[in-house]
Amino acid sequence: MTTIDAMDPGIDEVRVERDSHVVVVTLDRPAKLNAVTQEMSEALERVVHAIDADPDVRAVVLTGAGERAFSAGSDITTLDRYASPWEFRNRRDYCDALRALRTPIVAAVNGYALGGGLETALICDIRLASRTATFAAPEIKLGWIGGGGMAAMLSSSLGASDAAMLLLTGDAIDADRALRIGLVSEVLEPEALLPRARELAATIAARPPIAAETAKAVLAAARNLPLSEAIRYEREMQGIAFATEDAAEGRAAFAERRAGVFRGR
Repeated sequence: MTTIDAMDPGIDEVRVERDSHVVVVTLDRPAKLNAVTQEMSEALERVVHAIDADPDVRAVVLTGAGERAFSAGSDITTLDRYASPWEFRNRRDYCDALRALRTPIVAAVNGYALGGGLETALICDIRLASRTATFAAPEIKLGWIGGGGMAAMLSSSLGASDAAMLLLTGDAIDADRALRIGLVSEVLEPEALLPRARELAATIAARPPIAAETAKAVLAAARNLPLSEAIRYEREMQGIAFATEDAAEGRAAFAERRAGVFRGR
């Protein structure tokens, strides 16, 4: 696995590595529970643009460095840098950057996923958790609420009562409860988490990349549009995907009983 110069985030606290068609992005500030500074947020924005600009990147794994935390969200000690609430509201936000990523993304939640860290995990298309993972939306205990899509994403991922429990109490839940309520798809032993996330990302990367991106897009449409419009959008995306060279290759490979060779065209 080698660092990608073209995707160099420019700071040590964000690491980007590549293994074939899979990129692993690691929040690397373990002494501070991988809490995100504004500089890290801007670095993640650069990384997202570089990933989506590279057609050879077909899946992403997002994780945190160390054993204690995926991410504790925004570094609270840096929030008083903003001169006004309006400046804070208009800051460049890592959640917005990650939400814009077209490439499928797998979260490997290896510890605390708190506040913006929980929002970050929720943005990912698939969430895997270490048995040691902890999830919470603790902002309410400090007098504010999440602003990176916390309520919207919890509501679309969980039942209304479970979403409200997390948002209104700020109390933490463990990995087993996160699995029961559908917050994560799998819970693994700590040493198995990243290998499983890489394996899953490699499986996604082996699929025709245009079909994978359109699948991600129609899932987003299903969450955000009325049913009839979401179905109409899905039908349009199906037509686009069906017309690609990869789809023709998929049909030929099926008829010839061989593995398809997909080029993202």
